[in-house]
Amino acid sequence: MHETIQAIILGLLTGGVYALMASGQTLIFGVLKVVNLAQGALVILAAYLSSSLFVSFGIDPFLTVPIVAPALFLLGAAVQWCLLRPLHRSDASQLSLLVTFAVALGIEGVLTLVYKSDYRTIQPSYANRSWTVAGYRIGEVRLAACLLSLAVLGALALLLGRTRFGRAVRATVQNPTAARLLGVEGDRVAALGYGLGAATAAAAGAVYGMVYSFNPNSHYDLISRLLSIVVLGGLGSLGGTVVAALAMGVVSALVGALISPVWSDFSFFVVLLAVLLVRPQGLFGARLRGAL
Repeated sequence: MHETIQAIILGLLTGGVYALMASGQTLIFGVLKVVNLAQGALVILAAYLSSSLFVSFGIDPFLTVPIVAPALFLLGAAVQWCLLRPLHRSDASQLSLLVTFAVALGIEGVLTLVYKSDYRTIQPSYANRSWTVAGYRIGEVRLAACLLSLAVLGALALLLGRTRFGRAVRATVQNPTAARLLGVEGDRVAALGYGLGAATAAAAGAVYGMVYSFNPNSHYDLISRLLSIVVLGGLGSLGGTVVAALAMGVVSALVGALISPVWSDFSFFVVLLAVLLVRPQGLFGARLRGAL
């Protein structure tokens, strides 16, 4: 019983980090109807930038987020404006897969050239510290990472729900034609939406680098998990993404602790398949379709 509860705690903390990474994927799909295959690469890029700032200048990894996030916001907005916006609307959904995959390969190539292909981790002084609460261990980094994820997700929810930009995003998601008739600049909203999705990847990258080892190729495994979470939660549903990420984190941790770590990663796809056989639209796809 103790091992099961410990695994659940670990899964919830890990799921919070995955929720942050996948939220950008969900936002980009909601605004652009684009399956962004570059999201994992953006997370790894942010992890490398955070690592460089930590090693070269001694900046705490959590404090690198306000530096890296604006940089990736600009990169994301540039990708949308320069590469995705010119695509013909009738073919945009298909061609965007190729474009975003090309962006991911480009990021991978640059990272390999600059940093080589060796694995690395971000190791601040508190990386291996943990607290013991009622007999259960809680890692400082994972707890702080989960709290950061909740804070960023909360800010994202407020941005989408309480601001003029958020209303423009939700209008574009629900009815792009009507939004344009009401004066919403679709191209501008799309660029800002993609940039915001990339900025969430930046916030997640610093955290990811402290929890997992990574190299330029790590985005392949990461994007498969993020896509599983987004599809499981229901395409375009931010709330569904959070629930799915937490569920996936718990299931993966339980499988790793009670069965074998070898099957931990595969559990993502088993859960996804089991749910989609019952609800093809995902956990929240029907009720929240088209709404962030």
